Amino acid sequence: MTDPNRTERTQMAFARLLPKLFRGGQAFVGVEASLSSLDADTATTRPVGLPHSVAELVAHINWWNRWMLDIIEMGEAQPYPKHAADTWPAVSSEDWPRVKNEFYELLARIDPHAARPDLANPVNHEETIGELLADMALHTAHHFGQVVTVRQALNAWPPAGGGDTW
Repeated sequence: MTDPNRTERTQMAFARLLPKLFRGGQAFVGVEASLSSLDADTATTRPVGLPHSVAELVAHINWWNRWMLDIIEMGEAQPYPKHAADTWPAVSSEDWPRVKNEFYELLARIDPHAARPDLANPVNHEETIGELLADMALHTAHHFGQVVTVRQALNAWPPAGGGDTW
């Protein structure tokens, strides 16, 4: 038998941790700092030897965060994309402000889901709501590590607001 107090404490801990996983700032440089002081031309430049620009990375994060949020908010499974390339939208320098704003809008949509009482409910095939939220957080953190690397390769790191550079 599961201790209901333990389950509640675990869920509360997850609800506190999840926003930190999406935003960083403790275990890794925060997403706001990672994107700060980044003009459209720099954001859309692919460094030599690297496959993506910052803008392409953020657009890819947006694609998956939107897909998973739609599943959670509609409460029904969605088909997976046919090809990974379908999740990498092209981004021009004119698109950068929209892509960046969309990232923050999606981030705000995630927040209310962290404290849901139904995180253990399956919603996408066998995945639960909590698993999808954790997948989103890890996927976002993974690609924001790449954002930092791209900025370093472009000599655009650290941002004006600072970054982990010791």
